[in-house]
Amino acid sequence: MTEQLHRILIVDDEERIRRLLKMYLEKEGYMIEEAEDGESALRLATGSDFDLILLDVMLPGIDGIEVCSRLRQVKATPVIMLTAKGEEMNRVQGFEVGADDYVVKPFSPREVIYRVKAILRRSSATAFLTKEALTSNNIVFPHLIIEHDAHRVMAGGQEVSLTPKEYELLHYLAISPDKVFSREELLKDVWNYEFFGDLRTVDTHVKRLREKLNKVSPEAATMITTVWGVGYKLEVQK
Repeated sequence: MTEQLHRILIVDDEERIRRLLKMYLEKEGYMIEEAEDGESALRLATGSDFDLILLDVMLPGIDGIEVCSRLRQVKATPVIMLTAKGEEMNRVQGFEVGADDYVVKPFSPREVIYRVKAILRRSSATAFLTKEALTSNNIVFPHLIIEHDAHRVMAGGQEVSLTPKEYELLHYLAISPDKVFSREELLKDVWNYEFFGDLRTVDTHVKRLREKLNKVSPEAATMITTVWGVGYKLEVQK
């Protein structure tokens, strides 16, 4: 069972929540490690390779937002934020620093499992592709190359480290160059489930994607174009 190889780090200062999550995730075959504060979470997350991190926002010392922000400077490990009900600002901040998803407390373990699987599922990045799109695994533009089999993005001759959702968003836009997608379409097709209607999720990921591309290739970054009042497209210079 391949899922047994997936390592997940649970970060929460409440032992009962860590214990609950660990019990349900281990039943699914995942290997679990725990941290109860931000400092130990950062030490574990940067010193080892996890497939996913469940990260509480409210932590003693360094909070979850800061942990995610520092982690993103060195790693693209998928992060699901755990937020208390009503902490909408924290969720927005989480997306801004690179979180891939969030779960609102109190949560159902089934929802957590669903979201974990949605991110870890290897086929998730190709679930929306047509057979025609899959016949060519490399997408090549003058300033941007996407090697789909390796999930590698090259811009300006340098590899760009993207989170899973950033990669999926870029790849989705790239397989239909010059086609305009609404935010609603992107949420449905890239995130694969209704995302509580928060369209800022798309805007935040586009912003981060542009910033990462811009560091190595401003030309590649400007390919992601905003179509005001509609959505986004990957524009290819003729």
